[in-house]
Amino acid sequence: MKKLYWSIVTALCFVSCTPKQPDPFQELDLLFSKEFKLSEPGGAMIILKDEQIVFSRATGTTDLSTGEVITTKTLFNTGSISKTFVSNTILLLAEEGKLSLNDSLYKYFPTFKNKSIAQKVKIHHLLTHTSGLPDNRREFLDSVALLTAKDKENFAPILLCDSLLFEPGSRFEYSNPAFNGLALIIEQVTGKKWQDVVVEKIFKPSSMPNSKITDGPYPQEGVAHAYLQINGKYIEKDFGEEPTFAAAGNGGVWSSAEELASYEIAIRKSLFLNPEVLKRSRTTTHYPNWKSEIPAFIGYSWFIEKYDSLQVVAHTGTQGGFYADYVSIPEKKLLYVIVCNRPFPREAFREKVLAYLNSQNWLSPL
Repeated sequence: MKKLYWSIVTALCFVSCTPKQPDPFQELDLLFSKEFKLSEPGGAMIILKDEQIVFSRATGTTDLSTGEVITTKTLFNTGSISKTFVSNTILLLAEEGKLSLNDSLYKYFPTFKNKSIAQKVKIHHLLTHTSGLPDNRREFLDSVALLTAKDKENFAPILLCDSLLFEPGSRFEYSNPAFNGLALIIEQVTGKKWQDVVVEKIFKPSSMPNSKITDGPYPQEGVAHAYLQINGKYIEKDFGEEPTFAAAGNGGVWSSAEELASYEIAIRKSLFLNPEVLKRSRTTTHYPNWKSEIPAFIGYSWFIEKYDSLQVVAHTGTQGGFYADYVSIPEKKLLYVIVCNRPFPREAFREKVLAYLNSQNWLSPL
């Protein structure tokens, strides 16, 4: 009996005396908890290494009226991260021979007011925000109309353009209507709603069963609401309050931090596009007639950046009070993704996350 007693004491002493292993993500925990509070709109954040989620945090409420708690499974509007889904679907259809990236807009929109413009602008110019087409929507649609205007209504004013801002391919000008147009091209080529095509060709192979896409009025249940803080008070600012929300081609995907991580894994494993096409989509597009003082920095919808010597493939998302950031470092098989239902200092937050990962040698050379 004494022998058993001393064995237990020795074991307990060993456990209690063993130094506690430091939490490698303690600083990220602190960064996240300082930014987001449980009783306010918040967010969900994930860091993916290889195919494993190594950091996962969520806090805040999806709806201030109900107090429902945010989790990493909560669906947020992803804003312009949606453009990568539209782009990848276009690339899929090109791979299937159903369209060419060199097709002109005139092929799909023969009612363009200025035929020569429509013939100059190609699909790849829309993918890279280099079309030169002006965003003239507010000349023809007021804020009330834009609350319900879907992709077709948002792209209709573009058909009335009689001049370009610049020659296609010569410089960058971010364009939301370009992706409304791309969504309409998907519908013309497939004969189906483009949302259904994305679900079939990308959501399903990417294991994104709960992700959705705006298609007219969006259901008020099952998704987070978004908020802006005005005079110290949170005001709801999402579907029904924010113009262009119904135009889904530029920002209609709703997803969770977890399912966006699944999307990145599917990209890496080439589950819906062949490796060469995926690599090209995440490679900077260099046009021979580039005139901008700023060097080219965009692939097919993805923004290509550098962190030290590492390639960073990223896209942000902003719509109403929804803020999101999707940052992939392919060489390290790392993904940082955050989705929120209120604004936050996104760029500064990203820099702190990357700096911390770098300090832990996650971004060090091989």
